Amino acid sequence: MQADGFSYISLRANSPAKFEETLRFYQEFGFRKCLDQLRCNDKAQADINEDEEHLRNVWLKLDPSSSNNMVNDLVLKLCLSTCVVDSRKPPNEDIDWGLEEQVIVLITKDIDKTRSQLEKLGVPMQKLVNTSEPEKIYAADPLGNILLFSSQVAFPGLLHESSSNNSREGSPKLLSDEEYKKRKESGEHHPPPRKIAILTSGGDAPGMNACVRAVVRYGISKGCAMYAVYEGYQGLVDGGNQIRLMDWKSVRGWMRVGGTSIGTARCKPFQTSEGRLKAAENLIKEGIDSIIVCGGDGSLTGADVFRSEWPSHVENLKKNDRITTEQAEQHKHLTIVGLVGSIDNDMSSTDITIGAVTSLHRICEAVDSINTTAMSHSRAFVVEVMGRHCGWLALMAGIATGADFVFIPERPPGEEDWRPRLCDVAQRHRQMGKRKTIIIVAEGALDTSLKPIKSEEIKDILTERLGIDTRVTTLGHVQRGGSPCASDRILATIQSVEAVRAVLTSKPDTPSPLIISRNNQITSTSLMKAVELTHEVAKAIGEKKFARAMELRDPQFAEEFDAFTASTILDDFSENFVLPKHQRIRVGILHIGAPSGGMNAATRTAVRYAHNRGHHPVLIYNGFSGLVRGTIEDATWIGVDGWTSHGGSELGTNRDVPGIDVDMGMVAYQIQKNKIQGLMIIGGFEGFSSLVELEKARQHYPSLCIPICHLPATISNNVPGTDYSLGTDTSLNAIVSACDAIGQSARSSRRRVFVVEVQGGKSGYLAVEGGIACSANTVYIPEEGISLSRLQSDVKHLLALYFDDDPDMSEGRIILRTEDVSETYTTDVISNILKDEGHRLFDSRTAILGHIQQGDTPSPLDRIRATRSAIKCIEFMEFHSSEALDKAYLSKQGTPIELTQCEDSVAVVGIWGADVRSNSVKSLLPVTDMKNRKPRSAWWFEHRPLVDLLAGRGLFTPEAQQLIAEQRNAGDEDKKS
Repeated sequence: MQADGFSYISLRANSPAKFEETLRFYQEFGFRKCLDQLRCNDKAQADINEDEEHLRNVWLKLDPSSSNNMVNDLVLKLCLSTCVVDSRKPPNEDIDWGLEEQVIVLITKDIDKTRSQLEKLGVPMQKLVNTSEPEKIYAADPLGNILLFSSQVAFPGLLHESSSNNSREGSPKLLSDEEYKKRKESGEHHPPPRKIAILTSGGDAPGMNACVRAVVRYGISKGCAMYAVYEGYQGLVDGGNQIRLMDWKSVRGWMRVGGTSIGTARCKPFQTSEGRLKAAENLIKEGIDSIIVCGGDGSLTGADVFRSEWPSHVENLKKNDRITTEQAEQHKHLTIVGLVGSIDNDMSSTDITIGAVTSLHRICEAVDSINTTAMSHSRAFVVEVMGRHCGWLALMAGIATGADFVFIPERPPGEEDWRPRLCDVAQRHRQMGKRKTIIIVAEGALDTSLKPIKSEEIKDILTERLGIDTRVTTLGHVQRGGSPCASDRILATIQSVEAVRAVLTSKPDTPSPLIISRNNQITSTSLMKAVELTHEVAKAIGEKKFARAMELRDPQFAEEFDAFTASTILDDFSENFVLPKHQRIRVGILHIGAPSGGMNAATRTAVRYAHNRGHHPVLIYNGFSGLVRGTIEDATWIGVDGWTSHGGSELGTNRDVPGIDVDMGMVAYQIQKNKIQGLMIIGGFEGFSSLVELEKARQHYPSLCIPICHLPATISNNVPGTDYSLGTDTSLNAIVSACDAIGQSARSSRRRVFVVEVQGGKSGYLAVEGGIACSANTVYIPEEGISLSRLQSDVKHLLALYFDDDPDMSEGRIILRTEDVSETYTTDVISNILKDEGHRLFDSRTAILGHIQQGDTPSPLDRIRATRSAIKCIEFMEFHSSEALDKAYLSKQGTPIELTQCEDSVAVVGIWGADVRSNSVKSLLPVTDMKNRKPRSAWWFEHRPLVDLLAGRGLFTPEAQQLIAEQRNAGDEDKKS
């Protein structure tokens, strides 16, 4: 048996004397106790199987810090068992012990010392001396098990020796460059690892630590030696201990930590050629040939300049004998890959940057809190947020909090004197009954003359002209703080994995790539092209080309600005915006299915946008059953004020589907009686089922021949026709918050695994995305199912992890299980299996999150998605009713009951990439699994392998041991000396 790759090797003794003799034997070779289990009185807690009873179990692990000369990462379980008939007899010494089927292999640094120890103990031995191979010694332990002691490494490329001060316990090392050369000359060729460094630079952003964690772990899994450069570019210039080798455990627990744990700093020396020369020297001496940079446009520009100058720096260093000719030859090229870490979301070419959504969370939390005091005192608040050249934070916060007005650099107020317009909007909203006024201003806000718009000036205007008690709140650096939200954790992880892939596939003549998110896909673009476009925004603003500045932002930016204006500022439109009277319709809005975050935000936007277009929105309470009872009322503009931040469903919701749970004839009757000419359904898969039934019933009920749209809203994200349903982001944040707390409890208990049950029905979306965001050890999802062999594999993996842990620094771990993954393997059953099979090496507990996953306050992303989607729903109904209304108006025949027979007029309005689109229910049926209530394909399923990979799954198998080892490198010994 090869020592590497096994969770543990079990040895059994049938007498206390033989047990103690064996224990002393292995302790002589450097094994130490890591767990000593005595039989307990409670049989339920004892380590008992049907066919054997262990009186005592001792777990032994090689101690690399001791003076022994063994270097295996090996764990033994020594059992004192009453059911062992007899110990094994050593094989006949006349027989070659190398022919034994099972042999425990131990690697030793000093074969002579090992031979002396064996002779001193009087152990039976066989020596194998071959001139072409290192010496090997076979020996038998007191139980008759055959051991093979050898100075030959178990895998090519590994040096089995004690780690340096920078290494972690039990982590073997890679071949040094010198050893590699010797082996290459002798014909034993194993390529040295790719050495990759990651640094964070510029302003810190939540999610940077998730980047470092994913880069380090994915890099190690791909066989690379991973480094972190501390203190940004300053660390490159300083070198030494600022460029540190990272191993698997170096980044444990980093996912939930805000900011950047490897530091960031402004570095003037790096802005000079001499400083960059010194940075190049430090990298070459460490053998690093690739850098992943996470930062803003300034940091990424500096990285690309460094790459362009690299050949001249190498030549200069060689010329001045600061590096050798061989080093210069090996490091002719430098690979740079960029990740955008910026809370401002100010990088062109990408839809979102790492840290921006978390920053938006902090702003919305603050403004939601301000809302209550503003309401209490009927005050106005001017809230200043970050954004020197980018108004993304201000605009999105305005949408997500229902602010009255926003000021951003890219779109100044239309008038040269914006003050009267501000006062007019604020006053009209007050006249409508609003007790509060919220103005959000970006720090870089400008008017059309490029004159800065300051918070204090806005305050003075509202106070002096309108007599409103106004206060200013500048949020400042609180916007950068706190633990990353679920969205940023997932984005950072997936982009970082792609960054490592980009390094491994890069070529010297390939422009430096920037990893971006576009249309819900992670891809790459030219780093410098993206930076140039970003700089062009500031240039366009400076030249008063505001339309061009809006174009250079992400694709949704201009659309979302229009959405804010159209749904917030009452009557502030030209006559072209309000529809002619004959095109105005009565729009019914109802909720169906389980409540989810964003339902109320969508309703608010639909009501206000409909009013501003001239329509007549009506609210239907308690779903289709409420519609049948006629619980309908007119929706007013002020009546939905404040609904943006309300969780759950203000209208009430249930799962009753027309034609199945509710009489279809009564539904059609109430629609005709209340003159509803367009129906907007907000809800989960029940909403999609309702579309199917309503479309079928059209041929029998003319009043159903109206535009009907479904806006998906369910935490399960199981509705076809959309990438994201409203509520999914809120739910993921609730899961992350709960799992962070559960993980803290598990860590405090040292050795504990929590099996956490999440919702989702037959969809594993929450488990997979939540598993990435929570650093879960694994996930159980309906798409894969659960089997006994899978559970056995998971137990072995957990045992390997806990054996590899320092006993004094053991970590709690989390497993996510989707509620409907299996009727047999319930959450309790899985937890009990883990507890029993863990042999008390670790404990197990359960946590069922239940309806807490629906969240309290909707997340900013869900509020923004709700706003965009609701406006598209109203536009959808306008489009499919306009033709019939125009015909009726021209013919003067009155408004018809039937407005459309078009198949496309019954549709799901969902998010596809960066766009909001409608897809007819008939086109979606073939791609829908109606039985399991979900789409037949899922875009998120490709993220599933990352959960296991970043948890270390497979890294303890023989095939993967070499990959673990390659996190060590030759530079350790140089640093040590």
